[in-house]
Amino acid sequence: MALPARISVEDFFGAPERAGATISPDGTRIAYLAPWKDRLNVWVQDLDPAGGFDGEPRCVTADETRSVQSYQWTDDPRWLLYLQDSGGDENWHLFRVDLDAAEPTAVDLTPFPGARVVDFEPSRGRPGRMTVSLNARDAAEFDLHELDVATGELTMLAQSSGAGEAWFQGREGELFSISLTAEGDFEVSRRDPETGDLHPVLVHEGADYPVGVFPTQVTPDGTGMWIGSSRGTDRTRLVRVDLSTGEETEVDSHPSFDIDLRSQVFPTFPPPLIRDRRGELLGVRYTGGRQVVHALDPHFAEVLAELEKLSEGDLSAVSCDDSGRRWVVGFTHDRDPGVTWFYDHSTGESRLLFRPHPHLDPEAMAPMTPVTITARDGLEMPSYLTLPVGVEPENLPMVLMVHGGPWARDNWGFNGSAQLWANRGYAVLQVNFRGSSGFGKAHMKAAIGEFAGKMHDDLIDAVDWAAAQGYADPERVAILGGSYGGYAALVGAAFTPDRFAAAVDVVGISDLANFMRTQPAFVRPSLVNNWYRYVGDPAVPEQEADMLARSPISRVDRITAPLMVVQGANDARVVKAESDNIVASVRERGVDVEYLVFDDEGHAIVNTENLITMFGAIDRFLSRHLGGR
Repeated sequence: MALPARISVEDFFGAPERAGATISPDGTRIAYLAPWKDRLNVWVQDLDPAGGFDGEPRCVTADETRSVQSYQWTDDPRWLLYLQDSGGDENWHLFRVDLDAAEPTAVDLTPFPGARVVDFEPSRGRPGRMTVSLNARDAAEFDLHELDVATGELTMLAQSSGAGEAWFQGREGELFSISLTAEGDFEVSRRDPETGDLHPVLVHEGADYPVGVFPTQVTPDGTGMWIGSSRGTDRTRLVRVDLSTGEETEVDSHPSFDIDLRSQVFPTFPPPLIRDRRGELLGVRYTGGRQVVHALDPHFAEVLAELEKLSEGDLSAVSCDDSGRRWVVGFTHDRDPGVTWFYDHSTGESRLLFRPHPHLDPEAMAPMTPVTITARDGLEMPSYLTLPVGVEPENLPMVLMVHGGPWARDNWGFNGSAQLWANRGYAVLQVNFRGSSGFGKAHMKAAIGEFAGKMHDDLIDAVDWAAAQGYADPERVAILGGSYGGYAALVGAAFTPDRFAAAVDVVGISDLANFMRTQPAFVRPSLVNNWYRYVGDPAVPEQEADMLARSPISRVDRITAPLMVVQGANDARVVKAESDNIVASVRERGVDVEYLVFDDEGHAIVNTENLITMFGAIDRFLSRHLGGR
């Protein structure tokens, strides 16, 4: 047996040929992301009656600086909207594209320096208009505006009364606020149109929702809201809240799984609610080891049964035309990423539109296998094991990949990083340690007070499990992660220096107190149910001391394993000082540390050449210290 041919970093992390396709409201065109001048931009191409491509594709955006990551059709198929920031600073501006123009004509609809759009959606009952949450007036406060897409005119509908408050529309222009109470609870209130007074409609205990209640989606008629609720249960289910009475009615649930919460932290994941163009609810996603979709609409149930025949993967992006007849769908798959199909429900015809990375042979990719690992205190941790193809899975060097958040999760599907390491001969283990979302409240709350404690014990227990199963050589294990995962990598190097042969920290926290003090003003109110509750308040001396004791910067003298640190200079979440300080401190002691800084990136490394540079450097680093090819 032997490993398959060595696959280059460029092949894994080069730009997709096409990705992120959606169908236009009239069903005659698709839009998708594809390279233009080494950046992903939005392209549009006509569809023929059978769902094939018709004519030449046309690039309709012209961003040469940073790849476009998402876009959205409006109700008028003339216009497309997309978000873009500057160098990864996450100050998202909303841009409009005129598809009738001969050349790309992106217009910045929110041209306010330092401001960001956090949400935009069609304005209820008002074609051609969107509601937009924007902090142009005050960086800490998000006001609700209505945008006329064609003219670009912005009209303020509701002004925020303070950080942590947001607004949305109900029926016939009714306005509602979403805010955190002084106790940190999640509250929805109706504004009296005559007096402006707010009247609470519902309150949910904030401690049960570290990252906030999700989803929160107003029903198309504006009389209710669909929310993900765990009230009275460990699992998150879908309920409908009557916006007049506050009464909650269960809409759907799964006996074992939470609603799919991944897009709450990573908006590029598909949303948990599958809705049609009018906003009507078609289905709900749940995620355990794999995804499960519940169809709630009879027509969609018929469509779903046909879509699921197209791929062995999990249904990912879903879009349909206004009639619900023509569909464009993508699939998540561990070995064949992003395969995208056209399906016509009126004829039953389907057509493969594209594979984003056609040069990657699925047979050469490594399967990702769901496994359950039991922590030393009995907590069950749903995890994923990826073993290299073509070699005996015995006594292998291993990469322990730690997800971010920590209120996020690892999931089944194609992971370019895991596939790269498997191709190099490493076993790869991803662990949904305590604190990970999507496995119930008890699993998440088990992380309170356990940063660099039981959360790290979980990772050590996972390494011991892999060694006991015979998969991993315990002397050749590297720990690698981004954001919280970067912090976990630093904890691994500083708190258990004898357990890891190498550590890779990407935009990770080295000083918990400094991290919290440097959060943007608009973020700070939302920290009450996550960082303050789980870690502490740096303004309280005793808690600050405990935070320092749980920070890698306090144990620099114990770091002996080779360390690599990666940082985006414009990171607004984990500021560059977090990496500068740990690197300087480690270097002072003469420990091998590599430091890679991208001046045009933020918390997420996005641009293709930077991804290739980063993973190429990590590849060489791991090869030197783990012995992979």
